[in-house]
Amino acid sequence: MASAAGTIGVVGGGQLALMLCEAAKSREVDVIVQSASGQDPAMAVAQEQVSGAPTDVAATAELLKRCQHITFENEWIPVDALRALERDGAVFSPSLVSLLPLVNKLSQRRMLDDLAIPSPAWIGLDEINTDSPALPAGWTFPVMAKAAHGGYDGKGTCVIRDLKSLGKLLSSVSVEDWLLETWVTYERELALVVSRDQQGRIRSLPLVETHQKSQVCDWVLAPAPAEQLLEATAYNIAASLLTSLDYVGVMALEFFYGPAGLMVNEIAPRTHNSGHFSIEACNSSQFDQQLCITAGLPVPTTDLVVPGAIMVNLLGLRSEGVESLEKRLAALEAIPSSHLHWYGKKELPGRKVGHVTVLLDQADAEARGLEAERLLKQIREIWPNPLN
Repeated sequence: MASAAGTIGVVGGGQLALMLCEAAKSREVDVIVQSASGQDPAMAVAQEQVSGAPTDVAATAELLKRCQHITFENEWIPVDALRALERDGAVFSPSLVSLLPLVNKLSQRRMLDDLAIPSPAWIGLDEINTDSPALPAGWTFPVMAKAAHGGYDGKGTCVIRDLKSLGKLLSSVSVEDWLLETWVTYERELALVVSRDQQGRIRSLPLVETHQKSQVCDWVLAPAPAEQLLEATAYNIAASLLTSLDYVGVMALEFFYGPAGLMVNEIAPRTHNSGHFSIEACNSSQFDQQLCITAGLPVPTTDLVVPGAIMVNLLGLRSEGVESLEKRLAALEAIPSSHLHWYGKKELPGRKVGHVTVLLDQADAEARGLEAERLLKQIREIWPNPLN
């Protein structure tokens, strides 16, 4: 093991922690992972494990005995309970005070409103009269309902199409933990991963275009075909958030873009699926950014080193046996300029079990888009999306 100064802790052991551990290995930084299972993806690369769920504060206290700096795989952590550790000298990246408005979608929306950052119109579900449900004046169905905590990949969300569905939701959930959003008409979904270091310097990956199936990311094109004003607007929104929160770490923003302009859909205070392409396509990946910021290392630039990239998610298929799986993975690896990432998770149908990034050659945006579509078709012939 390296000395404590050269060791970081990660709360969570899934695929985001796995890719952070891989980034740490390339910089000879040791990682101790707080994880509930020795079978979690990150345990294949991490130097040590502290056994405990990400919400286990006692396990985090034990993690702090072994390293000085801790970061998080995701935002599902007991921020209030961890603040006692921070008061005792623990260094978390991001800090808990900067995470607090982001770990709950209700507080996210309030913060965006306070900063006058465009986002869908919303209300707390507890503002709806349960005895006589009705939408606010000017709203029409459908609307989107979201859980304040824990939603991802389509979980914790539902489309409400009529008063009957609204009444059913009101009677089946804790209304203080849900919100309703107006339906947004958009032309494209975009995402931006940014970082801010201890000196306040902000770095940004390229703006990307994301494509969803059943509210789960299907594939990502980097960079997004976008005019400079759109890129600058996305960056300025992200920079405003980072600065106002005094946020130190990596953050991802998901956007809608359409007739109403650029609008923040959600904020993730961590590395993000939309930034996976950066491992091969950028001078420094989103995971390298997180590592360097957490470990106190010099933070590199995030420039693209290739014309572009396509990242395609691999979701679990119905079990076909080891031989069939190996054939699919070998076929993906045989695609020129492809880079396969297999997470080592149990291959449950619809679950993210890996991704493949293919570096693109075309310098022209239109030609690059056609190149990406051709590769997407080739990848999906090898590994279909089970949500289609």
